Amino acid sequence: MNLMAAASVKGETNRALSDSRAAASVAAMNDAAPNPLAGILPCQSIEALIDAGAIVARRPFDPDQVQPASLDLRLGTRAWRVRASFLPGVSRKVVQRLEGVAMHELDLSKGAVLEKGCVYIAELQEKLALPAGVSARANPKSSTGRVDVFVRLLTDHSAAFDDVAEGYGGPTFVEIAPQTFSILVRAGTRLNQLRLKRGTPARLESRSVGVDLTSEVAGFRARRHAGVIDMDRENGHDPGDYWEPLVPRHGELLLDPGEFYILASKQPIEIPVLQAAEMTPIDPSVGEFRVHYAGFFDPGFGTAEAGAAGSRGVLEVRSHETPFLLEDGQTVARLVYEPLTERPARLYGEQGSHYQRQGLKLSKHFKPWG
Repeated sequence: MNLMAAASVKGETNRALSDSRAAASVAAMNDAAPNPLAGILPCQSIEALIDAGAIVARRPFDPDQVQPASLDLRLGTRAWRVRASFLPGVSRKVVQRLEGVAMHELDLSKGAVLEKGCVYIAELQEKLALPAGVSARANPKSSTGRVDVFVRLLTDHSAAFDDVAEGYGGPTFVEIAPQTFSILVRAGTRLNQLRLKRGTPARLESRSVGVDLTSEVAGFRARRHAGVIDMDRENGHDPGDYWEPLVPRHGELLLDPGEFYILASKQPIEIPVLQAAEMTPIDPSVGEFRVHYAGFFDPGFGTAEAGAAGSRGVLEVRSHETPFLLEDGQTVARLVYEPLTERPARLYGEQGSHYQRQGLKLSKHFKPWG
């Protein structure tokens, strides 16, 4: 349902009823109980925040923008090439800090190529006015991480990337740093997503995630000097132009410094319907590499209830300064589970997904391998 478009055509009576219900739902987040349950907000709570004006956008929300426990964020019409990454700090707004680091402005309404090795700041269409007790955290979308694009959320007066303070009111921006491929984006392109939460959710469990190196093709390594990837074009790129397959030897794979790899988890990943999870970087003592830029797993991923038992996690891996010999089953990441405040009205994959029931899989931008 396009929430903003629907609101524009309701009669005054229906609008008043909707506003009343939305306000009551938001108030319930804070006042329903003396000690309300802390947790990740499901899709129906996110939609209630939109109805109440706690999340607004310059254009109507897309019908599939609200995920089971997250909200996709869309690029606005302006971006800036900057000479360095930055945080605004507690005393400044993002636009104030931009004045000292911006090199030139790009018009995303017509589409623009963001070059690999460069850093950009783009405005997002969504603006926040979060109620007391509600904060948020952002992460790249799976399709963004799988093409080695590093993105981080920025908000005014922030001292940390990706974290949105409780009760924050103001605009949102995203830092975009393509690492391996140059990308084509435009206003409306979705590169990251926002998870909203009430209070401080408990960490229910932390599971180790190992890597699978048993298949004949165990992964892919990105080709350097490949063409541009259109971030809104699905199944439209020949994977052979961008990736080379990896054949492990004796259950081992040698990671070269500075190269980018797509691998799959050894274990199936399952996210219970009352939980959400985030893939977190491993401790440096485990290995000299970084795993999984895109960290959110919505409720229902890999579950039998959603018809997807056996789904694997796809791992984005970049080796650091030294070559590293990776072994089959070796722990490469941690999966941290947190509770939802209530069961989501829909589960991951029910509205369609490129990654439910997945094994080793490239991003949605590419045709199937082989």
